[in-house]
Amino acid sequence: MFYRLLKYVILGPLLRLLFRPAIEGMEHIPAEGAAIVAGNHLSFSDHFLMPAILPRRITFLAKQEYFTGPGLRGRLIAAFFRSAGQIPVDRSGGSAGQAAIREGLGVLSRGELLGIYPEGTRSPDGRLYKGRVGVAVMALKAQVPVIPCAMVGTFEIQPPGRRLPRIGRVTIRFGEPLEFSRFAGMDSERYVVRSATDEIMYAILAMSGQEYVDQYASDVKAELQPHGVRARLRKGR
Repeated sequence: MFYRLLKYVILGPLLRLLFRPAIEGMEHIPAEGAAIVAGNHLSFSDHFLMPAILPRRITFLAKQEYFTGPGLRGRLIAAFFRSAGQIPVDRSGGSAGQAAIREGLGVLSRGELLGIYPEGTRSPDGRLYKGRVGVAVMALKAQVPVIPCAMVGTFEIQPPGRRLPRIGRVTIRFGEPLEFSRFAGMDSERYVVRSATDEIMYAILAMSGQEYVDQYASDVKAELQPHGVRARLRKGR
């Protein structure tokens, strides 16, 4: 009920008024049945804008930190994500990654839309980074289509580190569904899931017009931390 209240009464109308999102390719979103919507991740605003314009409910795998923040602000953010039906996932890798895949497969088994950001974290600089293979593993295991999505303009209205978004125009593009039935039963094959993930990322890239970086965004962020900057200076970079 809270999800419907946010979408149709509070947040949805407000976001449409402030950001006047231009929507392209909505016909590619299936009217029913399970599917994965895989998008680039430029801004905290992405979490709200895409669900606000979709006609169907979508459940995102959201990073666990959104549910464990300190203070009043942290509690409010956690309450919002829980009430909107979003699922916390641990991004530390290993068994945590398998748990996230199980959660995602649970959503798909109910015939629902699952939202995921294959980059695993927000882009630090507006570029598109290498995708994590979890999106392909879930698509192959559940045998569902993947709809690529490109958010355009959200980095400019709310780049990482900015608490409140600027008022501005954004565009949300949905591409033709990608089918991976040719890889049925091969979800444990490393080369297969990497190839499928790269295909998804290329489709997002073609719609977003971003510069592509063949590195994980989390690795680049780690390098940008103070210790990483000092290490590069020591190496003369």
